[in-house]
Amino acid sequence: MPLPLAPAAAFALRAGTVALAAYAVRRSIRKGRTDQRAEDALDDMDEGIAIHSARDRDQKNAAARFRRVFRWGDRGLEIDAAAIGRIRLRRV
Repeated sequence: MPLPLAPAAAFALRAGTVALAAYAVRRSIRKGRTDQRAEDALDDMDEGIAIHSARDRDQKNAAARFRRVFRWGDRGLEIDAAAIGRIRLRRV
């Protein structure tokens, strides 16, 4: 009995589309150098969210850090996400 090719072709088309999209995203990511000062600043942040404003400037600074360890049996996954942001408002 011959195998129907229509379902296999549909699956191959979907898989090929996903593979092509992943390849395009991978090619578009630029490789650059790591700024060690930024890495150290992110490592020194406390966990949680902090928002403050400088007294001598019209700007707001925000920082957030999330650190968790998830365990499944004898294996685990550590998530360490940190972000620093700045919004500067100027009257012109």
